[in-house]
Amino acid sequence: MQDFNTEGPDEQEDELFEHYNFTAGKGQEPLRVDKFLMNFIEKATRNKIQTAAKNGNIQVNGAVVKQNYKVKAGDVVRVMFEHPPYEFLLTPENIPLDIVYEDDTLLVVNKPAGMVVHPGHGNYSGTLINALIYHFENLPENSSGRPGLVHRIDKDTSGLLVVAKTEAAMTHLAKQFFDKSSEREYVAIVWGNVEEEEGTVEGHIGRHPKNRMQNTVFPDGDQGKEAVTHYKVLERLGYVTKISCKLETGRTHQIRVHLKYIGHTLFNDERYGGDAILKGTTFTKYKQFVDNCFKILPRQALHAKTLGFVHPKTGEWMSFNSDIPQDMVDCIEKWRGYAKHAME
Repeated sequence: MQDFNTEGPDEQEDELFEHYNFTAGKGQEPLRVDKFLMNFIEKATRNKIQTAAKNGNIQVNGAVVKQNYKVKAGDVVRVMFEHPPYEFLLTPENIPLDIVYEDDTLLVVNKPAGMVVHPGHGNYSGTLINALIYHFENLPENSSGRPGLVHRIDKDTSGLLVVAKTEAAMTHLAKQFFDKSSEREYVAIVWGNVEEEEGTVEGHIGRHPKNRMQNTVFPDGDQGKEAVTHYKVLERLGYVTKISCKLETGRTHQIRVHLKYIGHTLFNDERYGGDAILKGTTFTKYKQFVDNCFKILPRQALHAKTLGFVHPKTGEWMSFNSDIPQDMVDCIEKWRGYAKHAME
């Protein structure tokens, strides 16, 4: 099963970490690499090993191989992932969860801004997963070994996430995200006056060739993965605009990258340059006003407001809605007052 993501986490993705290393003995008869690894890795399933092979995570003698590669005597077999192995040494932590809905199959949580979804480089505690494994036992693992996670959102993005409690729910929900049949709507504040009332941004998204901390759009589709974002103006606030974004695909930093691409970077999105004054005057008073807005909302202005999906067990369509958090509400109010004053 694949790991389906919405807005990706703040992490480097191009470095691989070795999880396993085996050297085939002198008497090793030719054997498929997936069967070979089944003999050596405790609790490994054939499905997980084959998924790792499909994702290019298995190497023999330094080269990526498919699951049907025949291991021979002297071969060095390594299993590599984008996350360090001690990520799996997860520690349950008694962190409160804002649970919007729960049954025996799944739960929906409202993640606060500032909470990392899963452990990764520089964040090995205090994550949503640390909280989940404290509150719930035997959560199913996705293909990356992350308990319960069907999708994810950035550390500094607030909002709704669905968590699977059973293997069947994990598979069913992940397929909905993959098939684009789930519903995800975000509310954002962006720099500039978005001219069109509504529109669609299309453009493959991949790692920025010069800045490895960013993703970027490849409009010709020659690199990256297909990405589609639909947006609609909710309120015009002078030098910024409040908009709604609906995701058709779920690429890392998709909304952040697509909006920057059309010239409307997320307000206070430090990674993509939204923490500078991108629209407006050069007056000192205006600069002070924007700085105050940054202090009120010390993160990118993005909230995963609505989440909809078919319940894996009942087949019923379920839709959840969360309030825009107070920091975004206060920032919108401030801009609303500024825009009104500017028009008078």
